[in-house]
Amino acid sequence: MSTSTNFAVGEPFPLPVLAQADGGMFQVDRNGMMFLLQLSRTDAIAVEAFRTGEIELAAAEVNGILFLLYRIDGIFKDGWGDAPLSLSLVKKELFPDEQSLADPTIHLYLIDTNLKILLAQRTASVPEAFAEIIRRNVRAQKEAPISALAFQKKVAAIWAEKSAADLRAMAGAAHVLPMTLGGRVH
Repeated sequence: MSTSTNFAVGEPFPLPVLAQADGGMFQVDRNGMMFLLQLSRTDAIAVEAFRTGEIELAAAEVNGILFLLYRIDGIFKDGWGDAPLSLSLVKKELFPDEQSLADPTIHLYLIDTNLKILLAQRTASVPEAFAEIIRRNVRAQKEAPISALAFQKKVAAIWAEKSAADLRAMAGAAHVLPMTLGGRVH
């Protein structure tokens, strides 16, 4: 018997969040692909921008580290943010399998960092080429795992040399979630 998880806006976020800090976090596990944007200060404009505004996503890999890049109009004034992917903190029983990797859907969640509540959510089906970049990186991490510390060191070295905008310029795939108002794409 499987159990379902309820994601309700205004309620506590129902899954454990591996990184407790402002910014983006990209996670891939047996439940699929998930992007969390955690913010300690939000307003109605930011929530609405996340819920209905245009969101640009891109995937770039540098030295074996995959970065999910994001730009969200109405939330960030300075362009791109990045969220590196690591399986090092994912429990072995929650490791992604081929069945979960087959789904090209990314679930996006905006979370209030202080209250740990879900402020907004969206779902994006990314193009197959985009999903395949993620799948290849996940498979490589499963075959040759690195520790959380080694991952942090590699990410720090990349960040010392490249901005999120630099990473975006190197991206192997990109996808735009269009603005949606009243359930319609514009």
